[in-house]
Amino acid sequence: MRRGSEVAIAGDGQVSLGQTIIKSNARKVRRIGAGGSVIAGFAGATADAFTLLERLEAKLERFPNQLERACVELAKDWRTDRYLRRLEAMMIVADRDRSFTLTGTGDVLEPEDGVVGIGSGGSFALAAARALLETTDLGAEEIARRALRIAADICVYTNHHIVVETLRKES
Repeated sequence: MRRGSEVAIAGDGQVSLGQTIIKSNARKVRRIGAGGSVIAGFAGATADAFTLLERLEAKLERFPNQLERACVELAKDWRTDRYLRRLEAMMIVADRDRSFTLTGTGDVLEPEDGVVGIGSGGSFALAAARALLETTDLGAEEIARRALRIAADICVYTNHHIVVETLRKES
């Protein structure tokens, strides 16, 4: 979620295996990159997502301050590497200036309105965030938090254990 000088990524804490909740307080959003300059959120298989986070961090070390380039390089690897191709996860990554969704099909998507949703409750959160963006003056962090609470009220695979990481542009 991006609004004004603020970008926020929110994630719930639920990890499910089929119809069973395995964990309710997982941390699916974290800071990565030099000095925590990038925030990343993931959905899908947890071990797969951690593998992708590690790979993205390596790309960010190789291409410092070039989030788009790091994402494109990761997407290339993800699509062409035999091991990585089997990973089942999606990621949202953002720095102070840009946000991207990364998928295993090689997509590096930049949202036109600064709002992205992934995972089981992602569509619900996306719809709620877009509505809040149009009808309120709330900041990105509060919109992300409220949108995810709405998603958790609707989606059985999303819970109310919400973690938000926020970056603000330096003035």
